[in-house]
Amino acid sequence: MSNCTLSARGAEFPASPIRALASAARAREASGITVHYLNIGQPDVPTPEPMVQAYRDFNDTVLAYAPSDGFPDLRAKLASWYTTIGGMRRSIDAEDIVVTTGGSEALLFAMAAITDPGDSILVCEPYYTNYSGYARLLGIHTKPIMCLAEEDWAVDINRIAAAIDETTRAIVIPTPGNPTGRVLTVEELEALVALCHERGLFFISDEVYRELVYDGPRGSKAPSLLDIDGSEELGVVIDSASKRWSACGARMGWLITRNTALREAALRFGQARLSPATVDQYAVSAALDLPEDWYCDMVDEYRHRRDTLVAALQAQGLDVTTPQGAFYLAVPLPLEDASAFCHWLITEFELNGETTCLAPLSGFYATPGAGRNEVRMTYVLNAQKLEACANILGAAIKAWPGACADAPA
Repeated sequence: MSNCTLSARGAEFPASPIRALASAARAREASGITVHYLNIGQPDVPTPEPMVQAYRDFNDTVLAYAPSDGFPDLRAKLASWYTTIGGMRRSIDAEDIVVTTGGSEALLFAMAAITDPGDSILVCEPYYTNYSGYARLLGIHTKPIMCLAEEDWAVDINRIAAAIDETTRAIVIPTPGNPTGRVLTVEELEALVALCHERGLFFISDEVYRELVYDGPRGSKAPSLLDIDGSEELGVVIDSASKRWSACGARMGWLITRNTALREAALRFGQARLSPATVDQYAVSAALDLPEDWYCDMVDEYRHRRDTLVAALQAQGLDVTTPQGAFYLAVPLPLEDASAFCHWLITEFELNGETTCLAPLSGFYATPGAGRNEVRMTYVLNAQKLEACANILGAAIKAWPGACADAPA
């Protein structure tokens, strides 16, 4: 028998709470039950035809490496896109951009460039689970700042300031938020930039859902860190093709920073993994030619889905905070253990031959015990399916053996 043992990193790396029930869901489908997947942010909105056509049109005789930071033409086109369709007030240079294998790699590169083992980052919980996963991979710590549903998931700068210590190297915040849908205002971004200046911190802003905001005029976008004065040396933006163009499988992302040293560090990491995918860059380039109306129509569809799901959940007696952006809902349930409930829901419960797969929200917290009765739901399916899922959830809560006394009647 081998005496080989895994590293602590390998043994303790957290499993994804988003994908934890995937195998059980597939087994349930194999038994003939229809499963509606609301656990993962995989939209059913069609990928834009120009992207798909770019794959069809690729006909090079050799599928070669791309430059480690992405094709220069693509980076230049991205930089221009941010100030046209992207609506940026301040320009971005092609040299500010490093193309990555998905937004997740951009996040990893940013965190690796600014932290050493033993350092810490501040995250506002509930937060996207890869923040803590990559922190574990890098040997750093995530320090949670609690956000509350009763405060509309607001980011409290005083709580952030109080949590900063000698190990803190950066604040990492998504806007629009995953899983809360919270959108930071210009004033909130300015206050956070001022705090980072005062305390010598970097600010990583995860903006992969920037177009997906619902309560402003048509064509509105979430404010970007890139437009905030004073963010030049401390700001890093993470972006991605996945959600904006319903192209999760393309695995195309990019890191944007005006900090030259940070950008060069990210490029060296990129050289170590050789290059981002070649053909997918042509697909992203094609998507950059989409007219602004395409984005407006996409947002209209997601707004309809959001409103449908919120209303359907409220009709089931659930107290839901309407998200401002992205396509997630953090939903408190009248149960003691949402993880056990979600497992039972996907393995045992069905309503008229259907069930739904949800993500327990406890895995989106670092505070022990937090989120134990909450789930994350995505509104990436059409409105009819979302209404069905709300009905399934309401019926399941009533049938759940461990339901609290205050379950909806």
